[in-house]
Amino acid sequence: MNLNISFGQYCEGNSILHRMDPRMKIIASILFIVVIFLAKNLFSFALLILSAVVLIAISAIPVRIIARGMKALTFIILFTSIINIFWIKGETELVSFGFIHIYLEGILNALMIALRIIILLVGTSILMTYTTTPIALTDGLEQLLAPLKVLHLPVHEFSMMMTIALRFIPTLIEETQKIMNAQKARGADFSTGSLIQRAKALVPILVPLFLSAFRRAEELATAMECRCYTGGEGRTRMNILHATSKDYLFCAAFVLLGAAIILLNRLGGYALAW
Repeated sequence: MNLNISFGQYCEGNSILHRMDPRMKIIASILFIVVIFLAKNLFSFALLILSAVVLIAISAIPVRIIARGMKALTFIILFTSIINIFWIKGETELVSFGFIHIYLEGILNALMIALRIIILLVGTSILMTYTTTPIALTDGLEQLLAPLKVLHLPVHEFSMMMTIALRFIPTLIEETQKIMNAQKARGADFSTGSLIQRAKALVPILVPLFLSAFRRAEELATAMECRCYTGGEGRTRMNILHATSKDYLFCAAFVLLGAAIILLNRLGGYALAW
């Protein structure tokens, strides 16, 4: 089991996306997620794939890093696709063996789900984590949620919590890999045996992992207290966010992408609809 992935890590660079306002990137990510679920036919999915390729190109993130980040999520994508193959019914039956029935519509729907997940993960990772530092992400999210302060909601604390969670994903994955290697050196076996035996074999991993996570959380809390962190009340900012016309045009591009997807859905007709 290889957990050497880059999901959740910031990749230093000076591309257009790296220099963009984090608030606009968060809004663009939300728009992109909505656009992904609007696609319904082959033409609209082709446009989505093209938009993901464009994002990769303008971010200047190496493809190998993105592929490495997707590797750990392969099981989720395959599992979701297989469930849809056997769950979705249709008119064109391809395989019929006992209680197993596979339809063409189920296969097409599985491909659609897999493409949506892959495009969603690639697009949001590029916009949110690969090209945005945790500090910038915290500032952007806090300012976007600033109107909720009227309702006395802890906006700053919520933003800080979300950013810390994203920041520690790679750290916990690396810690899991170290624990697995240590247990393998002691003779542990995670790849053979029945499902119950494999589940029991995970206990020596989960217990030290939880202990390590709680230790890191305590150390982080102590470090924040030593630096006199008391929350967002009365805090000033070293970097003030300023959105430019390029940032607004970037968000407008996703609105146009959504309009193009809707148009392609109507022009594509029902023959290509999945």
